[in-house]
Amino acid sequence: MELSEIIEFKSSPRIREKLADIGFTKTFTEGEIIVNENAYVRAIPIVTNGSIKVMRTEEDGREILLYYIKAGESCIMSFLGGLHQDTSKVKAIAEETTEILFIPIDKVGILIKEFPEWLDYIFRLYHLRFEELLEVVNAIAFKKLDERLLDLIKKKCEITHNQTLHITHEQLANELGTARVVVSRLMKQMEAEGLVTLGRNKIILV
Repeated sequence: MELSEIIEFKSSPRIREKLADIGFTKTFTEGEIIVNENAYVRAIPIVTNGSIKVMRTEEDGREILLYYIKAGESCIMSFLGGLHQDTSKVKAIAEETTEILFIPIDKVGILIKEFPEWLDYIFRLYHLRFEELLEVVNAIAFKKLDERLLDLIKKKCEITHNQTLHITHEQLANELGTARVVVSRLMKQMEAEGLVTLGRNKIILV
């Protein structure tokens, strides 16, 4: 997929040409770690195909899903960490086979000076991520776990454009920050209600 088909800027295509010129592309397989927590950010990732899930790990080892990064989007956490020469506070994992255009952090200043629309792109991403993080806080504070589980399954189906998910209850539990046995119990309840059909490491959203 062409970069121009993914990232829309209001002015000339010069910025897209610049991104393609200074960046480098890498492909990651499903489940592969792209950026780990406490690692220094050397380049800003822009997803050109596929999707990434961004996780946060607590001291006790529990993880929770913060948000997804889809085609045409970047990780604002990586942008801020790289700009301030800080380490990443989150972990980014390929949700599926994912192609990423990496922009070296030392080139970001050039983009900001030459292309005001690049800064606008970053601000729009910041606004989007802020809203998504608010949704996470609201879900944890006000939604029951069964609602959060169903929302997560629906979101994964939307991201992958597939009603069938090849995923374990353990993986779902990790993303929700809960125990596998709890997810397994809720999944059986959801199947009884006709919301999903369960198979071996497979969930079909009805």
